[in-house]
Amino acid sequence: MAIDKVKSYFKEFGIEGRIQEFEVSSATVALAAQALNCEECRIAKTLSFHINDKVVLIVAAGDAKIDNPKYKAQFSCKAKMLAFEEAESLIGHAVGGVCPFAVNDGVEVYLDNSLKRFETVFPACGSSNSAIELTMDELEKYSNSLAWIDVCKLPV
Repeated sequence: MAIDKVKSYFKEFGIEGRIQEFEVSSATVALAAQALNCEECRIAKTLSFHINDKVVLIVAAGDAKIDNPKYKAQFSCKAKMLAFEEAESLIGHAVGGVCPFAVNDGVEVYLDNSLKRFETVFPACGSSNSAIELTMDELEKYSNSLAWIDVCKLPV
């Protein structure tokens, strides 16, 4: 299971004990916020895209949406999300548990600026009923992100 990969990965840093596992699903932003008793915006959702022959993950705030003009300016192509059935084989995590930790080799991770307004956020940990609370510095470190980018818009 992917959560075991994430636990093993976090064990290298001594933080595997911080992973929270729930009796209920946390597979969507709304369900994760409910399980964690927090605002949806503090869920760090991981969105997956095809960019040419690469797979790219963008971690964004739960209330953010991809802004197509910003995305195209950043990556020089139109946003094309992975299909549901592609996620597990290409990323290493199934939809509902996709996270930026312990991903397959070659998967690139970016963090969206929509997260920077929070002290801590809650990304998934490889399963549809898990999360971990991380600061922005921790998220940047453990996700091995390539950069902070600005490809999302927030609700008005």
